[in-house]
Amino acid sequence: MGEAEETRNGVALTNLNQPLFDGAGATKRDLVNYLDAVRDRILPHLRDRPLSVMRVRPGQPPFMQKNLPKYTPDWIPRTGVWAEASRREISYALCGDRRTLLWLANQRAVEFHPTLATVADLRCPTHLVLDLDPPEGAPFESAVAAALLVRQALTEAGLVGAVKTSGAKGVHVFVPVTAGATAEDLAAATRALALRAARLDPDLATTAFIREDRGGKIFIDSTRAGGATVVAAYSPRLRPGVPVSFPVPWATLPSVTPSDFTVRTAPELVATGDPWADAMPTAQRLPDDLVAEGHTIPVARVQAMHEGKRRARARRAAG
Repeated sequence: MGEAEETRNGVALTNLNQPLFDGAGATKRDLVNYLDAVRDRILPHLRDRPLSVMRVRPGQPPFMQKNLPKYTPDWIPRTGVWAEASRREISYALCGDRRTLLWLANQRAVEFHPTLATVADLRCPTHLVLDLDPPEGAPFESAVAAALLVRQALTEAGLVGAVKTSGAKGVHVFVPVTAGATAEDLAAATRALALRAARLDPDLATTAFIREDRGGKIFIDSTRAGGATVVAAYSPRLRPGVPVSFPVPWATLPSVTPSDFTVRTAPELVATGDPWADAMPTAQRLPDDLVAEGHTIPVARVQAMHEGKRRARARRAAG
């Protein structure tokens, strides 16, 4: 990693003046200083949640790191989680303190993606999340319009959510749920809400998982459930200017852009409080009818996999 240029909270920091990544317009020092400045805001939303990070090394493409590398210091808190797909245990970081956050920053961890469940019970997510993802070239305003559809669907279901920019080009709506809701029921409720929201304006929004089936509409992504991760509030993103995912009041959502919130502007905006914690409603019980409806809706990824195979067979049959 090179010689330490600075030691902060017992963490040796190196290569601080290197560009963070191509087009960042920021250095590694800017990343370290930002995360340290907002530590009291971001840490509560990372604490006790298995953490994946998006890292970027000089001259290499960014990569998602789930499993802690062998050289990770013993003092970094971690938890083992069995990964069914790879048939092995993954050692995830648990980032709940300044020292761990600084170590990850020195590893050039730019994006922080915690799980929706805590280590207390990884089978029961604490939040329902809908991810509004505009198609290539669509303005941010279209994601905002879709988020307002989601808000209307939530209201009609008797639920309340909080909203943040994803820091990229989309919007995340979070709904805290009462303890004990299983991942399966929560995923079902997410599917039902996505479908209800899309039906409010089918010309604007869709739940079609296969990209070419979306017809240029906003994708209401209901797959952020179960063991999925979502980028944390206040996390930087690997985008030009290093924007951050940032909470926004519903009333002002139509008047913001993702570039309003960056590693340079965000610290001042959270100097006196945590707008994400302030915006988050109290945990809510999922309505039985919503869960029941969701269980009748096919799981998007599974449906897309079967549809992909069907189309491949059709292409082969057509010659």
